[in-house]
Amino acid sequence: MNDPQTSNSGSPKERDPRVYFAAERTFLAWIRTGLALMGFGFVVARFGLFLRELSMRNSQPSQFSTQTTGPSLWLGTALVIVGVIFNISAVMTHIREVRQLRTGEWIAGRISRTAVTLALLLSAAGIGLAIYLVWVR
Repeated sequence: MNDPQTSNSGSPKERDPRVYFAAERTFLAWIRTGLALMGFGFVVARFGLFLRELSMRNSQPSQFSTQTTGPSLWLGTALVIVGVIFNISAVMTHIREVRQLRTGEWIAGRISRTAVTLALLLSAAGIGLAIYLVWVR
C-alpha cells in the first residue's frame, strides 16, 4: 500500500522536491569549487608579481626589468581557466540532471565525470607543483 517509490500523492520519487533541492545543492557546490579555483589561480598568478616586488627591493632597477614572474603566471591563468570550464560544465550538468529528473530518466549511482576529471586535473597539477618545488629548491 505504501510504496517507497511513490510519495503521498502517488507521483514518482524523482518528483520529490528534496531530490531537486539536492541537485541544486550539488550545483552550488560545483559553482563554489569553480570560484575557489579561479580565486586560487588569481592568487598564484599574482604571487609571481609579489616575488618580483620583493626582489626589486633587494636589487638594482635594471635587474628588475629582465626578471619574469616565472611559472606562477601560467599556472594561475590555467587554474582560472579550469575554474571557468568547471562552472560552465556545472551549469550544463545541472540543466541535464533537472531535465532527467523532470522526465523520470534520471538514474541513481552514476559516476560524475566532472568530479573525476577535476580530481585528475588537480592531481596532475599537484604532482607538477611538487616536481617544480623539488627542482627549484
